[in-house]
Order: sequence, then structure tokens, then C-alpha cells
Amino acid sequence: MMRKNIQVFFYCAFLALIPAASGQTKYILEAPFSDIPRLSSQYSLTVVRSIENSQHTVYVVTAPASIPPAQLIAKVSKDKSVVGFESDTELHQTEAKSNPTSFAISTTALKAYASDLTLTSYFGSQVRSIYAKQPAADSIGLTSALGQFGGGSGTVAIIDTGIDPKHPVFNGVLVPGFDFTRNTGGFASEMADLDQSTVAILDQSTVAILDKSNVPAILNQSTVAILDQSTVAILDGSKLPSDFGHGTMVAGLVHLAAPHAKIMPLKAFRADGTSDLSDIIRAVYFAVDHGANVINMSFNLTTPSTEFANAIAYAASKNVLMFASAGNDGKRLLVYPAGFSKVVGVGSTDSNDRRSRFSNYGTASARTSAPGEALITTYPGGHYAGVWGTSFSTALVTGASSLFMGLNPRCGYSQVMDALEKGKRIDQGMGDAELNVLTSLQFLMNNRWN
Repeated sequence: MMRKNIQVFFYCAFLALIPAASGQTKYILEAPFSDIPRLSSQYSLTVVRSIENSQHTVYVVTAPASIPPAQLIAKVSKDKSVVGFESDTELHQTEAKSNPTSFAISTTALKAYASDLTLTSYFGSQVRSIYAKQPAADSIGLTSALGQFGGGSGTVAIIDTGIDPKHPVFNGVLVPGFDFTRNTGGFASEMADLDQSTVAILDQSTVAILDKSNVPAILNQSTVAILDQSTVAILDGSKLPSDFGHGTMVAGLVHLAAPHAKIMPLKAFRADGTSDLSDIIRAVYFAVDHGANVINMSFNLTTPSTEFANAIAYAASKNVLMFASAGNDGKRLLVYPAGFSKVVGVGSTDSNDRRSRFSNYGTASARTSAPGEALITTYPGGHYAGVWGTSFSTALVTGASSLFMGLNPRCGYSQVMDALEKGKRIDQGMGDAELNVLTSLQFLMNNRWN
């Protein structure tokens, strides 16, 4: 038996090194290890890697692109030894823009904020005053909450495009994560997706960098403007990938809400906003098995995945809190992972506590809401950005959950939902209340669970 276990270990380790061949279509297969050779031979499958640390025997496999996917899925799924077989979807859908009028108003406000170049101390780091003292922080009761209850605890895993590990705001709060797009450990730097000349410009630039009004992919941002001076301009004519910086921007708002929480960057998305479903699933398992208490997922799929649902269920079984964005199509729409059980889906509100016109709604995938317009956050290269979208609403709620855990480390999904419902009452198709960190913490203080 010992010899068999050793053989399995080396086989799985070898699988992780096999790249997917060109002209092949990728799938996710769940089946007993002992049946993999037969299945591979019978259905012309090639194993690329195992999905590590799962409770299931799950593999990423390829098949010749000449075999119609629907036909292969139907055939393999009927095999008695196969538990599950599905496409390893590449996520690259275009998401809807937000309302242009809202952008015009918000951009004008951001230009005014950008003229403030002063720094302030924020829980041990020197940050831009506009980041620490932005209006959204007061609107959700964050400033008062941090003063009364402290800066949170635990580790937040952020499944996204990575992070800028050198940004001064993140000094002392990062823990090692993983880059699933390159299969390398460490701090999963977003800079790896850029050529060195662009990295140098980002590191040295003192001008505004970009204005993205057309954001592809399903990472839930709608537009972004860099705030370094009072104008919004293109970075010296350089073309940055469409979703570069997304992970750093999400992380900045998680840190704003929970400055004492550790951040674990998990890079499952490339800078162009694309990702393989299998990498997202791997990231969930990695987060749970490496000590994350909270997972932020600012992306969505329109159709559910069995293996993704299994990973979510595994995280929930370990009492890991999960938050996901509802999406920016402005529709009553069910999306995933926000629509999975035990995941808190988050919609966006504007400065008047109304649902943002771009925010999806419907309590199946938007169980709560938070500000998501003209928020100010971190951007690679030591910069700051103004952002819109449910991605960033989600980051605030994710950070708030770390504050909840700082008060009660045993806080689970039900307790978090009870606490979130004590926020500002709204009726926008996004749960019962908008995030108010202070009232939620006061509720938890008065209703401790054993």
C-alpha cells in the first residue's frame, strides 16, 4: 500500500508539469485514479494536471479539438466510473458598461480628489489622504468602526489578477499566495504580465495613467481612472492589458476596510481578464488549505459548474467565508459564484444609497450591497485609482467580514448574514440592507455566539 501511495504521488506531481498541447480542448474530469489510464485510452484524453488538495480525484485533461465538446461530454459523462466531466471554460465574456451619466459625474469628482496630494498615516502606512478619508468610508460607518473595534483579523484570499506586492499600502500585510497562470508560488505579482519597459513607466510615472471606458472580461469593474494629478490621461501612449491592476484595486479596498487582515493574492486571471475555470477551482482549494479565513471572488460565470460548486462546498465545510460580485449588466441576473449557497453575493450602490444602474440585482446572487461608484483604491506602481463596479463593492464587504471575525473568530455564514442585515435598510433587490460596518459590529457585540 505504501508503494502504491508513492507511485500515485509521483504520477500526480508529473502531471502538474505537462502543458496543454495546441489543437486540444481542455476539460475537467472527476474519476477514480485507478480508472484514469482506461478513460484516457478509451476517450482520447490526455491528463494535464491534477487539481491539488481537493477532496475529490479531479484532473484537467485535454482531447483533440476535432471532437465536438458536447458530443464528448455526453459520451464520457455516461461512463460508470466518471463522477463528473465538463469543459474547462475560459472566462472572457464582455460585461456591460455602467451608465455614462454616472461616469461623467463621478469623473468630475475624482478630478477634484486628485488635486489632494497629501499623505496621512493609516494603520502603520503612509497613504494618500483621499484613499483613507474617502466619502465611502464614512457612508458605511467604517471610520467609526475602526476606532471602536480595531482593524480586523484573519487572512483574506483574493482570487484575481494578482497584486502589486511592492505597493506601500500593503507593507506588512501580505502572505504568500500562488500564481496559477504560471504555476509559481509567492506573492503573485501583476507586473509579471507586463513587459519591463511598461513596468518602468508605471514605477516612475507621476502623471495620470489611464481611462478605461470599455472593460472586457467578467472581472467586475466598469471603468477606472488613475489619480495622480488632476487630469486623466493615457500612460505615455502605452497600451496596458484590459484588466491589469484589477487585483491590486480589489486588494486596496479590502485593506481599507480591514487594515489588520492579512492578504493572500491568488492569481487565477491574466491581465487581459481571462482565466481557466480549473485555475479558479484550484485557487479555492489552495485558499482553504493554506489558512485563508475569507475568500474574495470579484468575477462571475453565467452558468454553474459542478466542480466549482464542489470547491465552494469544501470551503464552506471549513467555515471559510466567501464573497462574490453580482456583476455589472444592470439586470436581474443569476450569476456564479455569487449564486452558490454559502456565498454572499454583493451589488453596488451609489452615493445616494440607491442601486447603481450598472449593478445586477435579485437576491439569489445579490444578497447585500455596498458603495461601488468612484471609490478610491490602490493601483500598481504605487499609484491610486478611482473605480466603479460590483467588484469593489464586494471588496468592502469582504474587508468588513474580517472586522466581524476580529470581534468573533467563530463567525460563520449565518452570523455574517445576520450582521449584514443590520445595515442601512434599502429595497433595491439586493438583500435587506446596505453595508454599515458600525451597526453590524454593534449587533455582533451584543449577540455573541458560543
